[in-house]
Amino acid sequence: MKKAISFPIDNFIDFRNKMLNWVQPFNIFCLLDNRQYHFEAPAFECLLAVGCKRMVEASKEDTFESMKSFSKDQNDWVFGHLAYDLKNEISPLSSTNYDGIHFPDAFFFVPEIVLQLTENEVNIFCDTDAAEIFSAIESSAISLEKKLPALLHIQQRISANEYEEVIKKLQQHILRGDCYEINFCQEFFAEAAVIDPLSVYSSLVSISPNPFSALYRLNDKYCICASPERYFKKSGRKIFSQPIKGTAKRNLSNHELDEYSKQRLLNSEKEKSENVMVVDLVRNDLSRVCKSGTVKVDELFGIYSFPQVHQMISTISGDLEDGVDWVDVVKATFPMGSMTGAPKKSVMEIIERYESTKRGLFSGAIGYVNPDGDADFNVVIRSILYNTSTKYLSFQVGSAITFYSNATEEYEECMLKANAMQQVLQKK
Repeated sequence: MKKAISFPIDNFIDFRNKMLNWVQPFNIFCLLDNRQYHFEAPAFECLLAVGCKRMVEASKEDTFESMKSFSKDQNDWVFGHLAYDLKNEISPLSSTNYDGIHFPDAFFFVPEIVLQLTENEVNIFCDTDAAEIFSAIESSAISLEKKLPALLHIQQRISANEYEEVIKKLQQHILRGDCYEINFCQEFFAEAAVIDPLSVYSSLVSISPNPFSALYRLNDKYCICASPERYFKKSGRKIFSQPIKGTAKRNLSNHELDEYSKQRLLNSEKEKSENVMVVDLVRNDLSRVCKSGTVKVDELFGIYSFPQVHQMISTISGDLEDGVDWVDVVKATFPMGSMTGAPKKSVMEIIERYESTKRGLFSGAIGYVNPDGDADFNVVIRSILYNTSTKYLSFQVGSAITFYSNATEEYEECMLKANAMQQVLQKK
């Protein structure tokens, strides 16, 4: 792909909306959108990958070797996803639960066009006429058409009572020493669902504008994502991971109560113990691909505020061993510890036994690798998955279960995480 050609823009938000209107006819595209967050460790750039020149998909032989060969051969931008059941190629695991969406376990593509959007300009990478692409986008509508979903009957795969019974069984596993912490998830779904993915994305990120948002289309499958969590970022030989463990509800109408909720999260021994367990797991994972003595915790128990919740986020970094690339990092660390628990292999076996649905792309990752080999991937949470062929719609939420967890409170945390997605899908 040729080097970027830059074009000035007058209004960042207007141009982003124009890009989204322009990209709709393409069968494959991936928008990675930081929603203009500017944390010290920056989130995704605002990137849009469009069209597909070449691709690699999960294979029955060795997906990791296929991804590694594909990435090395390209010397180009690569975008795509990792689904949760890619774990079955890392550990001797299997999955038999129901999957209504059918994302492949992995898919990566070299786009025909990459748009890199900053506050003042757009850089267009392509092999064709960049000026023609810019003109076509500029001619698109500024506003995103808000098409409300048809009336959806959203169902829960398990009831509140069933959820609490499962939590008791999970705590028995912890008591027996099978594991220390389990991230248990439940599904909300709708059948015969008719939605406009762009409108739903626009509504979701308006309500919940999180720094690792994404709108990803792979033919008839969509991921509409408002994630606050980074899986990992590779910058040169440096690797960063930022797991989230610890959630508290916002109270935007009362500053004092909102601050109280924030401090309560910071001082919660339960939430901190969950966070430490995941930090230790991530440190252990990164030590497999990083130089000895370089893995460190840059920030422990950082409290970050998002529209609906305060989150406890820790940052772990390390220096990669020579010869290690982004695929090696995935193989050493996937699935991310914040979405499994500890110890990872034992917990994944327990998850498969007690969850009722395949996670699919949920609790996987979406991201990119640039021509220099740098990469950035999110964690697919707070996301709506939709299959336009089967009209099946799904979103999942979960929380970390420890021996000291209160089942009712964990259920309420799940409902809090589901709120923005339900709000968007059930607007009247």
